[in-house]
Amino acid sequence: MSLALQTFSTVKDANAALQASGTRYLGGGTLVVRAANEGDVSVSSLVRVTEPSLSAVSVSGGKARLGASVTMAAITRHPELAALAPAARAVGGPAIRNMATVGGNLFAPAPYGDFAVALLALNATVAVEDGEMPVETFLAGRDTSRAVVTAVSLSLPEAESFRFLKVSRVKPKGVSVLSIAALLQRTADGTVTSARIALGCMADRPMRAKAAEKALLGCKLTPEEIAPALAVAGEDITPITDPIASAWYRAEVLPVHLGRLLLS
Repeated sequence: MSLALQTFSTVKDANAALQASGTRYLGGGTLVVRAANEGDVSVSSLVRVTEPSLSAVSVSGGKARLGASVTMAAITRHPELAALAPAARAVGGPAIRNMATVGGNLFAPAPYGDFAVALLALNATVAVEDGEMPVETFLAGRDTSRAVVTAVSLSLPEAESFRFLKVSRVKPKGVSVLSIAALLQRTADGTVTSARIALGCMADRPMRAKAAEKALLGCKLTPEEIAPALAVAGEDITPITDPIASAWYRAEVLPVHLGRLLLS
C-alpha cells in the first residue's frame, strides 16, 4: 500500500484533512515514519503543515511559547531556554534532536517523550486551533485527539527550582529506564512550599507523583525529611515493561533516583 503525503499551508486545512480515516500528522517524523517503515498499514496518508508560527519561539516576561514544530536541537541552542536544555538534550542523539519536536513529544509513548515529562512538571499549557488546555489534561486525552497541536506555553522556572533526570542504560542517548522532572519552590531557609513532580515510564504517558508532592510540603531537602516522599513515590504508578527494563525494576529504582534528584 502506498503512503501519500499531503502538505498544507495552514493549521486549519491540516485539521480538516486529519479527520479522514487513515491519516496521521507528520511533525519531525521520528515516530510516525519509523512506524511506517516497520510495516504499520493503518496509516495511508501523512499530513504536514508549513505554517511559520509552528516553528517560532518567543520569550517575554519570564514566559516562553514554543511552536509545536520547534525541535529539541533548537531548544538546546536558544540562549533564553537554558532551563529547558537538559530535558531537550535527553531526547536521543544529535540526529534525533534535529528532528524531534515539542509537539511530537506530547504524543510519544513510553519510554519516549522525555521532554513531555519536563512540560508536565512545569505546568505547561498546550494550544490547539480551538484554544488551550493544561498539559496534564491534554496528555490524559491525547489518544483521541485529532487536532494539530500548535504551541506549548510555560513560565520559565527560576534558577535552581527546576530539576530533570533521565536514567538510561546506554549513555548518553539510550532509551529511558525512567525520567523525572521536579519543580520546587522553597523559602529562604530551604523549606519546600510547592512541588510538582512528573515521571516518565511509570505509565504509558507522563504522570504526576502527587503523593510525593504532598509529602514534600513543609520539608527541607535532606535525606531524613524527604524519606516520606520517597516512600510514597510509587503510589498509583503502572510502570511499563520493555526490552530496556521490567515494570518491577522501574518501580524499585524510582525512589532511589528521585532521592538523588531531590538531593542534588
